Amino acid sequence: MQNIQNAYNKKHMAVRSSQITGNLEKILRDLGQQLRNRRKELGVSAIATAEAAGMSRITLYRIERGEASVAMGAYLNVISALGLKFELEDQQVQRRKRDLVGQDIPNIIRIADYKQLKQLAWQLKDTKEISPKEALDLYERNWRHVDLKAMDSREKKLLDTLLSAFRRRRLLV
Repeated sequence: MQNIQNAYNKKHMAVRSSQITGNLEKILRDLGQQLRNRRKELGVSAIATAEAAGMSRITLYRIERGEASVAMGAYLNVISALGLKFELEDQQVQRRKRDLVGQDIPNIIRIADYKQLKQLAWQLKDTKEISPKEALDLYERNWRHVDLKAMDSREKKLLDTLLSAFRRRRLLV
């Protein structure tokens, strides 16, 4: 009888969430904060976001706090509902980027900070920031529209940094 009770308890008792280290806790908190910031930036309520992601407002609140006990699928649903893309990056590749450039490339690039990039990104009306990969892709796809004479030294440095970070000697144009 005791064995049957133990088997029942194992099958029907709540599963404890896995333990994570302090560094990973910070990463989850940062992710939650980024998701909350994106939601606020879009002007979307928590209730509307939760409904779009197929979850309760409480679950969204827990995600925005970066709680580890929330299922990864729920995080991905919120990411998708906010029009974002989840992407993994190899830590070794990230270290190589730092080594090549001598500094971290920014996680986000403000379009308005770069005159030529702003012109290339004309169709991204509501987008204020893009990833480094998206910036490099914009330069490559629209290179024929870039005015090199009008490109300031800061933007040239950004372009060089992007090329180095993605291990390119030149644009693929």
